[in-house]
Amino acid sequence: TVKLQREAVLAVNDDGIFAGGDLVLGPATLTEAIGHGKLAAGIIARMLEGEKIEDIEKDIEEKNNSEIKLKPEEVFTEKQLKSFEKNKRAVPEKLGVGPRIKNFKEIVKPFDERQARMEAQRCLNCGICSECHECIKVCEANCIDYSQKEKIITLEAGAIIVATGFDEYNPDSYGEYGGGELEDVITGLKYERLMCASGPTSGHILRPSDNKEPKKIVFLSCVGSRDITKGMPYCSGACCMYLAKQAILTKEHIPDSESYIFYTDVRSPGKDYDEFIALAKKYGTQYIRGKVSKIYKKGDKLIIRGSDTILGEAIEMEADLVVLASAIIPADGSKKLAEVLNITTGPFGFYTESHPKLRPVETNTSGIFLAGACQSPKDIPASVAQGSAAAAKVLALFSKDKLASDPIVAKVDELRCVGCNKCLMVCPFNAIEEADIRGNKMVKVIESVCKGCGLCEATCPIDAIKLSFYTDEMILQEMDSIMY
Repeated sequence: TVKLQREAVLAVNDDGIFAGGDLVLGPATLTEAIGHGKLAAGIIARMLEGEKIEDIEKDIEEKNNSEIKLKPEEVFTEKQLKSFEKNKRAVPEKLGVGPRIKNFKEIVKPFDERQARMEAQRCLNCGICSECHECIKVCEANCIDYSQKEKIITLEAGAIIVATGFDEYNPDSYGEYGGGELEDVITGLKYERLMCASGPTSGHILRPSDNKEPKKIVFLSCVGSRDITKGMPYCSGACCMYLAKQAILTKEHIPDSESYIFYTDVRSPGKDYDEFIALAKKYGTQYIRGKVSKIYKKGDKLIIRGSDTILGEAIEMEADLVVLASAIIPADGSKKLAEVLNITTGPFGFYTESHPKLRPVETNTSGIFLAGACQSPKDIPASVAQGSAAAAKVLALFSKDKLASDPIVAKVDELRCVGCNKCLMVCPFNAIEEADIRGNKMVKVIESVCKGCGLCEATCPIDAIKLSFYTDEMILQEMDSIMY
């Protein structure tokens, strides 16, 4: 093999001589040889335009270092990784030595159909990005930059608005709905993508299994919501309305289609929401109050078994497509973020506001506000309104030169504090910080952040921290006045 002086640019020397393929790699693949040829051609073209080989080499090395190589666990879910079978590479048959010397037939036999299919099934479909960088050439907005690297940004902020959004509950835990095995049982978000003009089917509603236009669509509400067995007894709020919207749009996309909605209760508490439900019924959508107990495939149809609780009858119908209105759940990582920001979460993982009526967008930690579905399941109008409210709160906060704080705050006795930091560890509002006062290690209270909860006073072993207007002497005098 040829030894390269500059490996990044395949240069044998600085006199314009390049090498690639098997001459450099030894016995290698055709793909690698083609790649070397393309790379060398590009380098030669740049040199003919006047660029120095040193600059080209530096540029290529920077691009190589900036490329992000994805690991399998970054591309696939844990369930998908477990589903991949580890099959050995198929070995083609070869003619024996005896037949070889008597004819000119190919020594290595091609795969038969069975072997070819088995070999093709070994593909993991991991070609999400082959790092060809062609996307840079076609992107008119010039928004793709492979030179960017991960970096940590540290900012000092006067306020934080938490708007982490929500995640969709995975309905695969419902074995009666196919447990994720039926291709034509999809979630509401996936169906929304099918109807979207920029979606995978350019706005045409097609079944995932065979790309045929469905004529009978069944929608199931409350999949995960209002279900104590799944740990989510709450209502997801937006499902009833977006199912009605999807049923109307389905009728507009496919005029001869039929839509059925199985519901627990239709909840439409909003401006003109009831009228929108009535519009869906005018479009021919049939509402059935009841639950579906089983979905299974029969031929190219899905069979839905359920009950109509109003008529008190069992129902069995065929459908081409089933859409599940999955529950709205807290975003992944929201619990960890709550620990970082020192804000509280409710029993289902959503962030808790300071007061449901008087301070609906504020948290118990000063300067941190909530917006959108991170607080509770809500639809777009409610999220927009809450986002505007949170922004207004921040602007009101920034418009003042001084902050008004509660007079009942903790005070540290500097003569008694020994700097044990026990109060610092229990403070839920991060209102206590370490300080070096006249060479002595102790703590100090940030009065604008302190809420006067008293945890620090109860924790301090030497009684070096007290609440203003709530000293032991004052409480004892109050007790004396009550008793005598």
